[in-house]
Order: sequence, then C-alpha cells, then structure tokens
Amino acid sequence: MNTFYFRRIAIVGTTSSGKSTLAQRLAEKLCADFVELDALHWEPNWKEADLKVFRERVERAMASNAWVVAGNYHVVRDLIWPKAEMVIWLDYPLPVIFWRLLRRTVRRAVTQEELWNGNRETFWGHLKLWSQESLFHWLFKTYWQRKRDYPILFAEPQNAHLAVLQFKSPREAEAWLASVPSTRSSSTAEPQR
Repeated sequence: MNTFYFRRIAIVGTTSSGKSTLAQRLAEKLCADFVELDALHWEPNWKEADLKVFRERVERAMASNAWVVAGNYHVVRDLIWPKAEMVIWLDYPLPVIFWRLLRRTVRRAVTQEELWNGNRETFWGHLKLWSQESLFHWLFKTYWQRKRDYPILFAEPQNAHLAVLQFKSPREAEAWLASVPSTRSSSTAEPQR
C-alpha cells in the first residue's frame, strides 16, 4: 500500500504502543501536521479539558489538508475518522507494550520530562495498579478491549473509506516507515555540488 497518496492519517493503539512517536515521524516525512490528542486533552495539573473545548481544539488542529493524528479518544473519533483516509493500528503483544510503558514511565519520572501544559509523570502514582491514574491500570483495562473493538469499528459501513494498516510489532512498523518516501519538496533539499 503506497502511503504517499494518503494525506490524513490516524494512528491508534493502546497506551505506550508508540502512537505519538510514529505519528510525529510520519508527519515529518509527509510534510503533514502532527496532532497529538493528549496535548489537546490535558490541561495543567492533569485536568481534563472540557469536552466542547477538546472537540474544538481537535477540529482546529485538523484544519489543514494533511495531518497525522495520534490517539484513541473515542469522544473525538467522529471528528477524525470521517476525514481520515487511513488508520494505522499498532497492535503489539502485551509484553512488548508493558516493557515499553515501564521504560517510558521510569525515564519520564527520573528526567521529570514535561509532557503537555506543564504536566509531568510520577513513577509511584503509576505503581498503584488499582488506581484510575495509573497507566499500568489503564493498559490492563484497555488492552483486550481495543483488540476486540478495533476490528469491529473498521468493519462498520461508515468506515469503509479507510485504508487500515495493522502492525503486530515495532519492527514491522519501523520497516514500513522506512519504506515511506519523503514528500519534502526538492527546494528544501541541499543543493547538488
């Protein structure tokens, strides 16, 4: 499937599957806008944006003709999928995602990396597996649900226009991304000598 012709792409998958990383790299190759739903959803101090505000932000972020959206928020799927041409599903095995999440959480906690709107993750909060605030809790809560739901959603008539790519491993996604030709104009390339 030649991705070069797709200009509006949504990337979905469970937490820590690498949606944002792949979306950002793909957007760069395609000279498209990168839209990270988490950045539009989270206010300072981990406060969720009002639904109306969130939806308005998503609509504004997708105003261009070319974008790659990263995220699963079902409350804005009706804004994204009808305009998208392709959905990429990062459907990795649970152990792969668990270890990615663990590494990412430790790194973010140690470096105090700023995420969105001044928010930072704490390692101990995520260790409370019973807590709704733990991403590990969220992973175990949503992993099998997404494996069940996405094939059903892809088969719905209103989504028949979508090309669907399903990657079963990070290596598979990386190989595919490497095969996507860059659409940067030749005017941005360095002059030949």
